Amino acid sequence: MKIVGLITEYNPFHNGHKYHIEQALKITGSDAAVIIMSGNYVQRGEPAILPKHLRAEIALKCGAAAVFELPVCYATGSAEFFALGAISFLENLGCIDSICFGTESADLDSLKTVAKILCEEPEHYRTLLQKYMKAGNSYPLARQKALSESTDNPSLASFLELPNNILGIEYLKALYRLKSKIIPYALQRIGAGYHTLDLNLAYPSASGIRALLAETDRVTPDILNPFVPQEAVSLFTSKWNTRYPAFADDYSLLLKYKLLSMSSEQLTEYMDISEDLANRILKYRNHLVTFRQFCDLIKTKQLAYTRVSRALLHILLDIRKQDMEIYQQQIFHGYARLLGFRKDTAGFLTIAKGKSRIPILSRLAAGNEIEEPFQTMLKHDIFASNLYESILTEKFKTPFINEYEHPVVRI
Repeated sequence: MKIVGLITEYNPFHNGHKYHIEQALKITGSDAAVIIMSGNYVQRGEPAILPKHLRAEIALKCGAAAVFELPVCYATGSAEFFALGAISFLENLGCIDSICFGTESADLDSLKTVAKILCEEPEHYRTLLQKYMKAGNSYPLARQKALSESTDNPSLASFLELPNNILGIEYLKALYRLKSKIIPYALQRIGAGYHTLDLNLAYPSASGIRALLAETDRVTPDILNPFVPQEAVSLFTSKWNTRYPAFADDYSLLLKYKLLSMSSEQLTEYMDISEDLANRILKYRNHLVTFRQFCDLIKTKQLAYTRVSRALLHILLDIRKQDMEIYQQQIFHGYARLLGFRKDTAGFLTIAKGKSRIPILSRLAAGNEIEEPFQTMLKHDIFASNLYESILTEKFKTPFINEYEHPVVRI
């Protein structure tokens, strides 16, 4: 059985994601597409708009063979940590032949060239990077300028201007760093750009659909049909205002409570929080009204909104630098949490269980057998999911469903 891995967030799932699954199977000649998906929180530093089991069910109905959860410490990390966590997950499964990721450019050779330079950091490039950082440029801009000057090729550096190219390059860096034999394929993104909110395009972005869901009072098939696969429409409509939507501002009061109880030294223990950012958070914490308003308030030229949002989410979810360092000294993962699978491709699970270097958890209770430090990683996943569930429970006045009570989705 030939298997392609897809790294996703599905926030939310739309027609472009179904196209990705179909094309990945086609161009790689694979028999099954296995999804590594962010759980209830995503890389931009916010809660996913729909809960993970619902998003997994939609993906399975639209062609995925199985969906695994990317642990929350990687799902909410920088592009580098997100990619390294996802690629190492696929590598640890031991049965993935290829990966297929969407990019603004399908020039895989150029993407590989950029990835190798950024991974190896030749002396000339590293010197220029330090020079541009000292000049006050943000790290992404300094990296782009250093790459352009060190290679004397501005067009090569332009690959670092677009979000999906950047993430694709990080996947390639992770493959290179891990000496992985997984074969990469780049699929050119079609339709709206990553941040484009225009819904009149053939394939609108997830950002545009999230904005629509935030503004509407009621979700109907007529609203969804232009953007969402037919297989998913009934789930979107039936779960509206009972299981979704969740937004960053739903966490505002929790964030205010946490920040009021913390010192600068405590804040710097969390991922993505420098001493300067910690002091800035403390300086303005009494002006916090909502989560998103506070991100806008403390962002700077050097500190992008998403960096700030991730940092604040790490405080809420107790994701600390020390834990991440320990995970990376090991094999990055100690378990593979299965969210769902298709019965007609269940043969994949037999193969995976025979080849995986880490235990596949189809029952969360089996996680008690996982050894440290990954027992801590799993506890963080469970806490993060229960916190998300608590937000839904309070927002929609629905019964609380403990993480242990969520069954694996079977289609």
